[in-house]
Amino acid sequence: MATLEQKLQEMLQGAVEDLGCELWGIECQRAGRFMTVRLFIDKDGGVGVDDCADVSRQVSAILDVEDPIADKYNLEVSSPGLDRPLFTLEQFQRYVGEDIAVHLRIPIVDRRKWQGKLEKIENDMLTLVVDGQEHVLIFGNIQKANVIAKF
Repeated sequence: MATLEQKLQEMLQGAVEDLGCELWGIECQRAGRFMTVRLFIDKDGGVGVDDCADVSRQVSAILDVEDPIADKYNLEVSSPGLDRPLFTLEQFQRYVGEDIAVHLRIPIVDRRKWQGKLEKIENDMLTLVVDGQEHVLIFGNIQKANVIAKF
């Protein structure tokens, strides 16, 4: 069964691309009776306020017509930023050699939070180097991940 994020991704991908942006990912977070639907968009040269506004208007219209969310929600549209979240294996692949932070659904070696260099990806297995040791993580066990910004 597809998650709400996956359904929204399929529903909104084309509209976002038509506006010249890439739909980087979607997060849905519930706070009480309300939900925040956060779209991350990206494009060559970076995302500006006008891009976010254009995507927000288009996506709002689609969500009003399709009505995929039963609860009240707030829509937020932004760039992924320097510490961009990672949603797909393809996105992880772009950041091989970089430092990332990962939160797992199920702990491995009594840890859910990992931070280290993304060494390689084979099939759906990510190798993360933490304190000089390699740890293999299964993509399906990753709850949340993001690039660690370097300043």
